[in-house]
Amino acid sequence: MTVATALVTGNDPLPHLAEQAIHQALARAGLTHANGVLLFLTPEFARHAQQTVTAVARAAQCTQIAGGIASGVLTESGWALDRPAVAVMVLGRGLSLGHPEAGKQPLLSYAGGSFPPDWSDSGTRFGGVFSGSFAASAGIAEAPVWQQSRLSEPPRCSVQLLGADVDIGVSSGLQLLGEPQPVNSSKGYDLEKIGGHAALKSLSRLLPPDLRQHLAQHLHQLGAVLIDDANNATKALAEGRYRPIAIIAANADNSLTLAERVAPRQYLAWAIRQPIAAEADMRQMLERLVEKSEQTEITTPPACALMFSCIGRGPYFYGGEDRDLDLLRERFPRLPILGTYGTGQIAPTTRVAHYFNRQLQNAVVTALVTKHEQKAHVQSLT
Repeated sequence: MTVATALVTGNDPLPHLAEQAIHQALARAGLTHANGVLLFLTPEFARHAQQTVTAVARAAQCTQIAGGIASGVLTESGWALDRPAVAVMVLGRGLSLGHPEAGKQPLLSYAGGSFPPDWSDSGTRFGGVFSGSFAASAGIAEAPVWQQSRLSEPPRCSVQLLGADVDIGVSSGLQLLGEPQPVNSSKGYDLEKIGGHAALKSLSRLLPPDLRQHLAQHLHQLGAVLIDDANNATKALAEGRYRPIAIIAANADNSLTLAERVAPRQYLAWAIRQPIAAEADMRQMLERLVEKSEQTEITTPPACALMFSCIGRGPYFYGGEDRDLDLLRERFPRLPILGTYGTGQIAPTTRVAHYFNRQLQNAVVTALVTKHEQKAHVQSLT
């Protein structure tokens, strides 16, 4: 095999858990050493991150180790949250990790803390972001991130998957309620009027009766979505050309307090997050990825997949199981998968004819990685 993964959990965040994971992954791949290793650890490892990374580099006989701390980790064998866990992916036989190169394939990018502003317009990127209260309690300013077997400062890493082609898909998990409407008026963070109606009334008339009667209890399921393309909102959502905005409060004057300021002439759509709709959206996204591969005439099956999910989208959202991971495993049986649960997901999108990157929430970003086909050059002898 070219790629293999391993997921190991334990009671204590000790480096030997990571060594155990590496040995398992190398054995599954039939490798004696790795060309590159993607390593993700749960927050319990924050104090011992460098020791753990060093142990992995030694066990893998490789210095190309990249990854970071995440709220939870996953592989095709399952997921781990709320306990010390290590998830690794070893690369070999033509696949490796390398420095970013302009104009090449998408960059796997991971950050501790917030989304770096300079990543918005610096190559096509996909990956995740994690920030958590654990860091402050451990005396660590931001979640550790590593590259080339060393902790990075600032905490961020960007690597290319050498020898591979990468296709990226985004599942927003959002179901739009009606069409986008223009913002008419707002004051500070309060949205007052949209589409000719008071904001609260605009939202309420689109809700099912049970949600409408107990709106305050269901605000966490609802949101506003700033849409780039008001003429084709569904396509914009599928392509990641949107920005979700949380609803903080419903007010007595029929305004809604949002987590971000909005301005007149921007277009907003109301949306709801429910497990059934999110599962359907994930299934559709995977089919779009398959169709994209077919259109580009890629005949080699994927070598692996990388999946960056929101902590609010995995087992906590689906009642103790991760239906997004289940769908990926069902669509690609026996495919090595590595991923994280974090506080943000990074995905590329388009603005006119130009690619740029943004951070999403409550989304799943999936990358199918295919070993690059070496096409033979045949010359006629006649």
